[in-house]
Amino acid sequence: MPNPDACARLRDICLAMPETAEKLSHGTTAFSVAGKMFCYFWSDVHGDGLTRACVKTAGREEQEMLLEMDPGFYSRLPYLHAAGWIGMDLASPDTDWAHVAARVATSWTLAAPRRLVRA
Repeated sequence: MPNPDACARLRDICLAMPETAEKLSHGTTAFSVAGKMFCYFWSDVHGDGLTRACVKTAGREEQEMLLEMDPGFYSRLPYLHAAGWIGMDLASPDTDWAHVAARVATSWTLAAPRRLVRA
């Protein structure tokens, strides 16, 4: 079931980054920088009942490290895991939004053009 509060908080985090845009992509809320996606909001995708933010990682090693570090928070994503993305659970009332913001910022940095990252 959709979680509008989690989506609104994620939207605020994403849109605070330079040159970020929001759009619908494959029926879900997505955020891009200079035309490249850096974050998706997934809620009950294919009826899984989960509410997640999907963000880019530097690759397989980082994905595995995050999954090992906190398997209750991070998850493998259908379709996107092989491309270097990871899910973060946003359903908990104890969600550490500062941590979510830091991971979103890392994802933004991986997608943004160098001129924006340097600025």
